[in-house]
Amino acid sequence: MPFSSDDIPNPRQSVFRERREDAINSYLQRTPTIYRGSIHIHPASDDWSRRREDAPASLFLTGAIGVGKTHTAWQASRQWLATTVDRTGNMPSIETWRSTALFDALRPDNRDYDAKALTRILQNADLLYVDDLAAARVSPTGWTQERLYEIFDERYINRRPVLITCDVFPNQISHIVGDRVASRLSEMCRDGVLLLEGDDRRVSGVAA
Repeated sequence: MPFSSDDIPNPRQSVFRERREDAINSYLQRTPTIYRGSIHIHPASDDWSRRREDAPASLFLTGAIGVGKTHTAWQASRQWLATTVDRTGNMPSIETWRSTALFDALRPDNRDYDAKALTRILQNADLLYVDDLAAARVSPTGWTQERLYEIFDERYINRRPVLITCDVFPNQISHIVGDRVASRLSEMCRDGVLLLEGDDRRVSGVAA
């Protein structure tokens, strides 16, 4: 039976498909086990993850504890990764941090991390995902806030996207990250603040 040209795989598409699968599998290994399963996510999160033309560059997921912010973020970031590989063929770098671990890593007395080197990595990653931003507590005038400013200001001026989960809105986190960071996050996520609503999924036995 003869084959049509449509039956012959496009070499470029085949390469991109292999890269996407490799990227997703690698990212899944970094994903906490409880968040590896697929869930139905809000359409706005899906639009962001597929980098649709009218979707915002950055996404700020907020809502009550347990509504699914973190699970949504992990799934959306995986799809963002897949979409980016499909479009460019490149493997984008994604930095994923819980806020408490990030703030601790940025402390000058932390012997496990070089705060300045880590700052540069977080400034330049293709996507920075910070989970549960309001869970961390730092001094309003501390070293950590200075590093946070350097990170988010660099991402702001170079239009590099961020993905944030938080149980309050961007204009309510100044006491945690400082006024300058809160201002930049509000601008970066101006059209991408998404309020997730619903019951506590942990209480019902569904991780969120």
